[in-house]
Amino acid sequence: MKLVSWNVNGLRACVNKGFNDYFVQTDADIFCVQETKLQEGQISLEYEKPYFQYWNYAVQKGYSGTAVFTRIEPLSVRYGLEEDSEPEGRVITLEFGSFYLVNVYTPNARRDLSRLELRMEWEDRFRSYLEQLDARKPVIVCGDLNVAHHEIDIKNAKSNRGNSGFTDEERDKMTRLLEAGFIDTFRHFYPDKTDAYTWWSNMPKVRERNVGWRIDYFLASSRLAPFLVDSQIDAHVMGSDHCPVVLLLADDIRSEAENSDA
Repeated sequence: MKLVSWNVNGLRACVNKGFNDYFVQTDADIFCVQETKLQEGQISLEYEKPYFQYWNYAVQKGYSGTAVFTRIEPLSVRYGLEEDSEPEGRVITLEFGSFYLVNVYTPNARRDLSRLELRMEWEDRFRSYLEQLDARKPVIVCGDLNVAHHEIDIKNAKSNRGNSGFTDEERDKMTRLLEAGFIDTFRHFYPDKTDAYTWWSNMPKVRERNVGWRIDYFLASSRLAPFLVDSQIDAHVMGSDHCPVVLLLADDIRSEAENSDA
């Protein structure tokens, strides 16, 4: 079973830069998108292999937004955290027979850290939400979590310490989330792999020189560890300042996911 997650930094722009080619080629069972930056009716995506589509649009035009394309029809869909809404369109939760899937675009603390306090509040609410879901059935979380967790996850750790996305506060929240019973699936398979990044700034030749950050993740409830096959970074895929990340699961979890009695 293949899951893909990609912050496209504007879906309409990404479609013009090869999104559909990658979407078809990767042939995912579930494909999650963050930062769609559009409103209902502004795009129509249909594929030869049909997908159920779920969209969470931000109230503010051209901002944030998430979407999920899935071949497996979910048992339920929820938008937002505590309430079934989210003005910035940041969260979609799909319930399947054997797990929950949470697609998330975590708020950025901003360069001047003016939203760091909001970010800290968000982190606590998000962790609590995931723990509530995890008490019912295992959870898979994917998306742009806007934090490089450890020094190995960022090219220039010393000079970036304290910057948005690499503050001690944000990194500590990530640690607390993992300690609550979740696996960083990429580090599960590649604990010591260096130069593995998912986002690069738009400054000249930064991506060419691979001066990046790993801020896009697949997390999974610890009890899903036996089903994990691989976690990959498709750094060669262009079209956004982020690249797609991929989670491969054992095939038997798909049949369980399709079973509403699981």
